[in-house]
Amino acid sequence: MTRPGGSSIRNARRLKVRVKTGKGRTVSQKIWLERQLNDPYVAEARRLGYRSRAAFKLAEIDDKFRFLKPGARVIDLGAAPGGWSQVAVERVKARDGKGRVIAIDMHDMEAIPAVTIFHKDFLDEDAPSMLIEALGGEKADVVMSDMAAHATGHRQTDHLKIMALAEAAFEFAKDVLKPSGTFLAKVLRGGTEGEILKVMKQHFETVRHVKPSASREDSAELFVLALGFRG
Repeated sequence: MTRPGGSSIRNARRLKVRVKTGKGRTVSQKIWLERQLNDPYVAEARRLGYRSRAAFKLAEIDDKFRFLKPGARVIDLGAAPGGWSQVAVERVKARDGKGRVIAIDMHDMEAIPAVTIFHKDFLDEDAPSMLIEALGGEKADVVMSDMAAHATGHRQTDHLKIMALAEAAFEFAKDVLKPSGTFLAKVLRGGTEGEILKVMKQHFETVRHVKPSASREDSAELFVLALGFRG
């Protein structure tokens, strides 16, 4: 699989597709479809074989901070459809037998070469021990989460739901990360994301917000990146 590049994305930005409101299609569905058809990251994900445009977000963050090192052990929480796992496999060299990638999700997920997939809730009591066992009995170098709760359309409610997921992922990460490990999770801008940073700074050497260019400009989406787990 080719490493994500910028030239084809820039070229795709020049195209514009208009969608008519056809029979059985609402205005909101029209807007969503039009945005998808005109999104250069969606087109580039298809071209490169990634399962979602989210792959570019992880790739961009790792290009800058270099935490997906060859040989690393990675746990991908709420992994479906698998875009982040695909990027992780490439970067930790899992196909070469160097690193390992474990994906866990309550929803079905098609197989990905060199990824071990668990169809399970990461909040289950036995999940941490199962995933550590799948990593050969060692704890993870990286725990990452691109999870988002289903949107309700109510901004404050959606914010609280995604922050609850991020906090749950953080608590999970504390159980399964090696010392000096990395945690990455999606959050939403809206006030309380600052609170989770304060708590994380007690457990990690460096904590910061990151917004990759692959995140839509009109989105409140951010990622919290915590480096150097103190254990």
